[in-house]
Amino acid sequence: MYDVPCSRVGHIYRKYVPYKVPSGTSLARNLKRVAETWMDEYAEFIYRRRPEYRHLSTGDLSAQKALRKHLKCKDFKWYMNTVAWDLPTYYPPVEPLPAAWGEIRSAASGLCMDSKHGATGTEVRLDTCLKEGAERTWSREQIFTFGWREDIRPGDPMHTRKFCLDAISNSSPVTLYDCHGMKGNQQWRYRKDKSLYHPVSDSCIDCSPGDKKIFMSKCDPQSETQRWLFRHVNVTVLDKFNSP
Repeated sequence: MYDVPCSRVGHIYRKYVPYKVPSGTSLARNLKRVAETWMDEYAEFIYRRRPEYRHLSTGDLSAQKALRKHLKCKDFKWYMNTVAWDLPTYYPPVEPLPAAWGEIRSAASGLCMDSKHGATGTEVRLDTCLKEGAERTWSREQIFTFGWREDIRPGDPMHTRKFCLDAISNSSPVTLYDCHGMKGNQQWRYRKDKSLYHPVSDSCIDCSPGDKKIFMSKCDPQSETQRWLFRHVNVTVLDKFNSP
């Protein structure tokens, strides 16, 4: 065990829970207890992202707060400004607005991109678009967010998964890969001609409606199979992404 000043602590989850926990909101309650004990006004950022936490009962925190006072701990603002000053660059407290989100529909076929709730290495494919308001199932996943990191992730803007659309060449399939936030293979541009451009390979997302495959191809402004329609677009953010 090492005593390392200003170290960061992570958590590796087990594949199973070897002990019994109360059903329901036990994890959320524990997270709220930590926030209310240590995070001061920064706890509000958690409630904005997880509004369901706001009205959970924390139980008695008097012992925890007494310990903090006894140890003469500095406040959380000091920690954020002095120790974790660079953290908001990579993990903004308030999620910046996305450039586009919702279903990504193929203009050529009317089918939608679907990641099927896959894991790393899963190929993104076309499938029949779910009707607006239809129940989402674990066999279908057609909501994507083109977010501030300039990557595309399954999920709505407030609840994206940690996988990103990824491509390795101008002829490769489009797959899911663990998001790394470093752009490269996971950086995209949504251009005015409705193409999804991949700068690192200088190619565009294409599709074959007949077999429902999605892959990279040389960009062709005349190609209908390279046109993709997001349900929602924020033109201001999109223009910022596309500016030189």
